[in-house]
Amino acid sequence: MELNGTNTLVAYFSHKGQNYSNGSIVNLQKGNTEVAAETIAGITGADLFEIVPENTYPNEYKECTDAAMTELRSGSRPRLASDVDISAYDVIILGYPCWWGTMPMPVFSFLESHDFSGKLVLPFCTHEGSGMGVSEADLKKTIPGAAVKNGLPLHGSSVAKASAAVRKWLNNV
Repeated sequence: MELNGTNTLVAYFSHKGQNYSNGSIVNLQKGNTEVAAETIAGITGADLFEIVPENTYPNEYKECTDAAMTELRSGSRPRLASDVDISAYDVIILGYPCWWGTMPMPVFSFLESHDFSGKLVLPFCTHEGSGMGVSEADLKKTIPGAAVKNGLPLHGSSVAKASAAVRKWLNNV
């Protein structure tokens, strides 16, 4: 798919700090999903928007995953620190880490605060073994008016070398 010249937005949520990577906890200065989002924006010429909750997640891995699980179980929709007007965009490339098998709750907050009717949505996620989880099904339920294409799961610890996989995915969607 040729996206250069289209009204395309890469909207993403990412977590820097402690992350699980190949069986170990590592400290990331930049989250894996942010790295992937920047790669995709560079390839497509799309605008970038980072989905940031008002209350940030803990830096420590276990505390972060516990907070994410609590939000998932309660169906929380965290308030976001900022927003973007998506009305001028035809294509939204949506990125997130796969947390507990789906999108982090701030991504649900972002989705539910906009009208995606008639938009093409291309999801991608970073993970350490779960792939897309059930996030594609959750995405389709959350924004039923959008055309949601098959997502791209990227192994988080390999995301810096993922430009070939990204190009292949973009060409196939």
